[in-house]
Amino acid sequence: MDSFPRAILIDLDDTLLDDTSNVDSCWAGACAVARARLPGIDISRLRAAIDKQNSWFWSDPERHRTGRLDLRGNTRTILEQVFAKLDIDDRDLAHEVAEKYRDLRQERSTLFPGAMDALDRLRAEGVRLGMMTNGAAGAQRAKIERFGLARHFDHIVIEGEFGAGKPDRRVYDTLLSALDVAPGDTWAIGDNLEFDVLAPMQLGLHGIWVDPRNAGLDGHPVRPHRTVSAFTEIVESPASPVSD
Repeated sequence: MDSFPRAILIDLDDTLLDDTSNVDSCWAGACAVARARLPGIDISRLRAAIDKQNSWFWSDPERHRTGRLDLRGNTRTILEQVFAKLDIDDRDLAHEVAEKYRDLRQERSTLFPGAMDALDRLRAEGVRLGMMTNGAAGAQRAKIERFGLARHFDHIVIEGEFGAGKPDRRVYDTLLSALDVAPGDTWAIGDNLEFDVLAPMQLGLHGIWVDPRNAGLDGHPVRPHRTVSAFTEIVESPASPVSD
C-alpha cells in the first residue's frame, strides 16, 4: 500500500533547488568579463584551465569540506591560480571574474518545478520534514529565505550554523531527535549518493537517491532503496522504498 513515512530528511541544493544546471552559462558570463578587459584572451583556453583547476580543487575531500564554507573566497583563489598558470598578471580581474560567476550562480538558482507543491502535499499528509544542507550559514540561509522554504520544515540543519556537515552522523541524529522519529520511520532524499543517501542508510533510514541525469550507480557496491529522477516523484508515487 502506498504510504508516506513519519518523517523525511531532505537535501537542499540540486534536490529542491536547481543549483548547478546553469554552471556552463554562468562561466560563460563570467569569462565575458575577461574578454571585455583583455580582448586578445583565448576564452576556450581560459575555460579549459578553469575546469581543470576546479576539478583538482574539489576532488580532495578536505578541500571540499572547507571550500564549500566559503565558495566566493575559494572561487577567487581558484581564479588567481588559473590566471597565474596562464601568465595573466591581473589579480583584480581574476577576482572580478570569480565574483561575476558567483553572482550569476546565485541569481540563476531556482526551485525545481513542483518542488513547493510537493512540500505542501507532504505537510498536508502530516509528514515531519527536516532539511539537511552543507555550506556556509549565510549563503544557505539566504536561499532558504529567498524561496520561502523555512515554513515547510520542522527543523533545519545548515553545516555553517551547526558546526558539522553531511556525512557526519551528528547531522542525521540531530534531525531525528528534533523530529522525534526513529530511523526506520524516516526517509532521506538527496542528489549526493554518499552524503544524502548512503550515510543515512547506515543509521537505518530509507535512502532515496535523486539521479536526474540517469548517471546510474556505475558498479557501486551499495544501492539506495530507491532512485528517482526528481524529488517530486516521492509524492507522485510514495510507495515505501524497498531494496533491490
